Amino acid sequence: MGAKVDIDVGYVAELARLELDEKAKEQLQKELEAILEYIEQLKELDVSGIEPTAHAAQLCNVWREDAAGKTFPREKMLENAPDTIDGELIKVPQVMPGEEMS
Repeated sequence: MGAKVDIDVGYVAELARLELDEKAKEQLQKELEAILEYIEQLKELDVSGIEPTAHAAQLCNVWREDAAGKTFPREKMLENAPDTIDGELIKVPQVMPGEEMS
């Protein structure tokens, strides 16, 4: 197996501004060491001739014909809104002070 990689969980936690008790540090230390050991094992595999991938399954876009269909009546959609402005726009609560709409 390759060289052992040491990681100081306390230092990493400090960098991430995390407060960990000793029990959590010990547990994370064990888990990270196990992960790093597994990575070292993976480094021993012969991957020559294997094309790098970003996903396990091939991804591709599925396209459909862009055709106009039956539209839903505007009046029916606005009936579901809690409130409207001039029967045309959906009224929502104010987000920014001073940006009131009459």
